[in-house]
Amino acid sequence: MYSGLLIILIPLIVGYLVPLRSVTLIRAINRLLSWMVYVILFIMGISLAFLENLSSNLMLIFQYTLVFFLCIFCANLLWLSLFERRRPWHSTHKQETLPSRLHMALESLKLCGVVVGGFALGLTQWHWLQFAGQGSEYALLFLLLLVGAQLRNSGMTLRQIALNRRGMMVAVVVALSSLAGGAVAALLLGLPLKAGLAMASGFGWYSLSGILITDAYGPVMGSAAFFNDLARELVAIMLLPTLVRRSRSSALGLCGATSMDFTLPVLQRSGGIEMVPPAIVHGFLLSLLAPVLIALFS
Repeated sequence: MYSGLLIILIPLIVGYLVPLRSVTLIRAINRLLSWMVYVILFIMGISLAFLENLSSNLMLIFQYTLVFFLCIFCANLLWLSLFERRRPWHSTHKQETLPSRLHMALESLKLCGVVVGGFALGLTQWHWLQFAGQGSEYALLFLLLLVGAQLRNSGMTLRQIALNRRGMMVAVVVALSSLAGGAVAALLLGLPLKAGLAMASGFGWYSLSGILITDAYGPVMGSAAFFNDLARELVAIMLLPTLVRRSRSSALGLCGATSMDFTLPVLQRSGGIEMVPPAIVHGFLLSLLAPVLIALFS
């Protein structure tokens, strides 16, 4: 267990320890990170095609995705609603005109297309594609190095994180409720508790959770983790404009790790500029926790 944890944490820590002052270099790292996500998800699709008893495994992926999504989503929503009752987050902000939710959903679904493309290529069963799994391990290490550098240069300091109590508290509620939901899902599916906790530790960061869990538990679990976290983001996009009027903490928490990037514009337009600092702190903390917890439970 500890060797696997070190293999994942070392490139993450090395990347985090490298300070970058060049704006051009930071932008290049962000672009490269996006490309690497597509590459590794494509490889994940290829690995999926090499599974034995493919049709039954596809049904298993669907079953795992459905159960994990429902358990984690319901646990998040319940805990966040209770938290909102105890610590109400009031605002008089009027919603601005929002971007098309369908357009944002289609942007997320592009990643599904990449996995499907890799799967279609893998169905050819070409001999050289059997080395895809080994290639994904090296790509994963490089990806974690880039993730560490991105987190270090996101502009967040420990002082900023500590001062924004709302973002910190919502992140803690999301993390604990997700793990509780993952444990329930593992119990229902007859999976090891560690596997359930690892699946729940993606916090909506589908590109990373799918990759890490594929490496630890195989393409069936990895694909289920990817689709589970992707479904979380899609549902958050659809519910945000309505939910933010009733429970701002729930609206923020359901975004998970994406609250500092992909869903941040929707949060800002729906809930006002005061949503931005907590959203960034919340997303940053969950992004930092996700690879560590997945590695720990793997």
